[in-house]
Amino acid sequence: MPITVVIADDQEMVRTGFRMILESRPDIEVVADVVDGEAALEAVERLDPDVLLLDIRMPKLDGLEVTRRLSERSATRPEHGGRPRIVIVTTFDLDEYVHTALHNGASGFLLKDASPAMLVEAVQAAAIGDSLISPAITVRLLRDMAPSTATPAPGAGAGRPVRQPAEPLTDREADVVRCLARGATNAEIAAELFVSLSTVKTHLANVQTKLDARNRVEIAAWAWESGLASGST
Repeated sequence: MPITVVIADDQEMVRTGFRMILESRPDIEVVADVVDGEAALEAVERLDPDVLLLDIRMPKLDGLEVTRRLSERSATRPEHGGRPRIVIVTTFDLDEYVHTALHNGASGFLLKDASPAMLVEAVQAAAIGDSLISPAITVRLLRDMAPSTATPAPGAGAGRPVRQPAEPLTDREADVVRCLARGATNAEIAAELFVSLSTVKTHLANVQTKLDARNRVEIAAWAWESGLASGST
């Protein structure tokens, strides 16, 4: 079955461009493109897509509110299996509001000038529960979540305590998470730590369980918030 996608953006040229790129792939089907947040929620409810490509700044409901509501939907309606996975697409390379989207469970973050190949990869990664963030902004974005530097966005939970893992991370799990927080891919982590790719995936799965994290983006955000990424723990 193809990966079903809804595109939500108030710019017609953006929607058209994304649709053309994604529909050139035999494993992806764009089932709708919509112009605002309310229409995005309606399309998700009606079509139950695998992935939602979501702009931040839209009429009626912005992307942050859409993300929050869909996160609540996933928590209260398990029959949807966590769908849709949300990939935020924005014009800005360091928009403070995207912090809130990541905290609310967005699976990826791309710039609108990302390559067609990266857009496709982000959709494919989100569909299987993984994530992809534009490499150019990964470390800056997550570092800004660290307590020593972050300026919380409105509604992002300023002053809340950092979550604690259900069980302490092993030394090797901590090494993997530090690499992840710097923006390394699984293959890059495996090469740096001299372990197999499957070992990296196992460590990340264990960490995800211990943190009750929804995806690797949330793991990386926790690493910066807790100080693990900067070595301050």
